[in-house]
Amino acid sequence: MKNSVAQLNLDRLAAEHAQNIICRLVMEDKDGKKREDNEEKKKAASSADNTVTKALGVLQENGVYACFLYLMAKEKENGEVVVEEMLKLLDRLGFGWGKPTDEHGNVDTNTDVVLKHITEKVTVRLDRLLLAKETLAQMLIYARYGAKAFRR
Repeated sequence: MKNSVAQLNLDRLAAEHAQNIICRLVMEDKDGKKREDNEEKKKAASSADNTVTKALGVLQENGVYACFLYLMAKEKENGEVVVEEMLKLLDRLGFGWGKPTDEHGNVDTNTDVVLKHITEKVTVRLDRLLLAKETLAQMLIYARYGAKAFRR
């Protein structure tokens, strides 16, 4: 049985998914191999910081749907990772939204599938949409600070 939103620690969810973003974008290359070179990590961290900072701005100014659209249209590989983690976080909120999956059970990050999912599930009820927006913003803030920590 899923937890109700009242029982969830939303801050912890945001932190967990932010850590996943940083691990996937900074600590690993696009093939999933661990990065060993510190300069490579710094470069990846800078790129991740740029992606999540822009996504956060779009989320805050234009909303959840626009944030997903921006990440899929403008951020390529980094955007796909962030979208996947955002969808996983939304699924864990306990509203029964699920997440779009492909035939292998992996998160489907195809633009049309994701946007349809956001429109039909997430944006339907304003109270849930606002909670989702706030939680996603917290996740992106944590990911941003995580990326900055690797740039030092």
